[in-house]
Amino acid sequence: MAMGLSGGSRRRGRNGRGPMAEINVTPLVDVMLVLLIIFMVTAPLLKAAVPIELPESRAKAMSEEASQVTITIRRDGTIFYEASPLAPGELPERLAAVGPGPDGKPPLVTLRADKALAYGRVMDVMGELNRAGFKSISLVTDVSSGSGG
Repeated sequence: MAMGLSGGSRRRGRNGRGPMAEINVTPLVDVMLVLLIIFMVTAPLLKAAVPIELPESRAKAMSEEASQVTITIRRDGTIFYEASPLAPGELPERLAAVGPGPDGKPPLVTLRADKALAYGRVMDVMGELNRAGFKSISLVTDVSSGSGG
C-alpha cells in the first residue's frame, strides 16, 4: 500500500491556495475607537467624587484650568477638599496650605454646593475662601434643560 504524500490529500481553500491565516483588525480598531470616545466623554464627569445635587443654570460652561481646587459642600453641611472630607474648622488651614500655581497666582477654586443648602452656609464658605486669598471662585451648576421661563 502506498500512501500519497503529494499535496492532493491536504485540504485547500479557494483557487487551490492554503487556508487564509490573516486577522482582520478593522473590527478591533472600530471597537477601540468607540471605547476611546466613551472614556473621553465620561472622564471629566468622574472628577467630582462627592455626589451632590447641583442647582441648574443656563450659563455657558467654563474651560477647566490646570491649577484648580474643588471645594464641595454636601446637603448635610459636610465640606470636602477635592475628595477628602474636612473636620469643622479645618477649611482655613487647608486653604492656607495651598500654594500659588505655576503662574504665581492662586489656583482657581470651583465651589460645588448642594442646591438644598441654605444660602448663608454657601456664603460662609465663600468668605473663608476670600479670607484665604482666593478671589476667583467658580460656582458649579448643572446645565438646565428648560428653555427659560
